[in-house]
Amino acid sequence: MTAPLRTAAELHALAPATARRAVVMTMGALHEGHATLIRTARTLVGPGGQVVVTVFVNPLQFGAGEDLDRYPRTLEADLKTAVGAGADAVFAPPVEEVYPGGEPQVRISAGPMGELLEGASRPGHFDGMLTVVAKLLHLTRPDVALFGQKDAQQLALIRRMTRDLNFPVEIVGVPTVREPDGLALSSRNRYLSTEERHTALVLSRALFAARDRLAAQQALRARAESAPAPTARAAALSALGEARAAADAHAVAAAQPGGCADAVRAAARAVLEDAAKTTPPLVLDYLALVDPADFTEVPDAHIGEAIMALAGRVGATRLIDNIHLTFGAAS
Repeated sequence: MTAPLRTAAELHALAPATARRAVVMTMGALHEGHATLIRTARTLVGPGGQVVVTVFVNPLQFGAGEDLDRYPRTLEADLKTAVGAGADAVFAPPVEEVYPGGEPQVRISAGPMGELLEGASRPGHFDGMLTVVAKLLHLTRPDVALFGQKDAQQLALIRRMTRDLNFPVEIVGVPTVREPDGLALSSRNRYLSTEERHTALVLSRALFAARDRLAAQQALRARAESAPAPTARAAALSALGEARAAADAHAVAAAQPGGCADAVRAAARAVLEDAAKTTPPLVLDYLALVDPADFTEVPDAHIGEAIMALAGRVGATRLIDNIHLTFGAAS
């Protein structure tokens, strides 16, 4: 492959895969996160399958004042990255090929989930995203489509759309790829100055603080379940003046099944509040601990899967991140 495909006719003229076809949809400016998606796609379809990477900066999902014109276009480098990771073809159509009659009058609605979090911050974003994903699924005709878990709400909505509208495609989520210091890979990271990047690290640190707090709470619960009469032990240690041991015993005694989602939220928020005082500051958009099924906030007593998601702005750059958590898991 020496050049990208530019039209639907060129895409449809590709030799059919002898096994399955996978598609990886991107807006270009490919990085290691995208390369991981492509390599995973190659593994899923095997050597006889076909991996198609799409590169299209979709104007429908950019709102007023967002960075459509500023968004990086690096098609030549993208082609090399895609081929190096195992792609068979890159489909990089112009806007006129995807929307030949101008902006479409009929679009996919993201529904109630699309109005939360990212949808509340960027009205109409998810309608535009789902519309182009639906079009690209029709154009590329894959058996499987891969998306990164970093865009967790996007992934959830794509899964919901394909299920609700009976798209004959398997949707696979691929874990977030991070820099060694924890920053989630993003095409927008290139906009950050050295100082801004240092501040941006607080996003992953807040998520990791939440994860660590959950692990600590669940370890306390495990000890409480196995410790005989923890309340009596705490009282005895207090009477002996063993302050540190008594405090630990009281914590164990107070541990109850469920009831730590608020503590996990508080651990992340404490990190983010400190970052708001740095130079340059992190301006928090949202921090949420949500049910993966509908992205509504989970109650304090939640048991099961959850996603902690956050978004913030450092300078002129807006970044998102998330982490999957399991409440009620064994320590």
